[in-house]
Amino acid sequence: MRFDYSGATPLYRQVAEQLSDAIASGAYAEGDQIPSTTEISVTYQLNPATVLKGMNLLVEQGLIEKRRGIGMFVTTGAFQRVREAKRTELLSVQVTRLVDDAKALDIGVEELVHAIEKGYR
Repeated sequence: MRFDYSGATPLYRQVAEQLSDAIASGAYAEGDQIPSTTEISVTYQLNPATVLKGMNLLVEQGLIEKRRGIGMFVTTGAFQRVREAKRTELLSVQVTRLVDDAKALDIGVEELVHAIEKGYR
């Protein structure tokens, strides 16, 4: 995990995003226990309340669950839900931003498609 302590994204959101990314990459499989609030806060010198707030976002999204006295675990179906959310965000938000930037730089559709196809090679 890497945190931007001076960036625009709040640290609790960075915690949630990085744990979500780890689920999407398979680093934490469904049913796996994730590091505790204390482990993350000590390792990365974050306030435990900040880490817990980030984890609670993932609980609200149904990606992790609290097991009282045991810890936090990746829920069944979390991998697919995270991947679908990231896919939707890429295809709607990021592609729209890419197209807007390309238009502002007078990059035509053909040139943009060629650049994308080149990236797949």
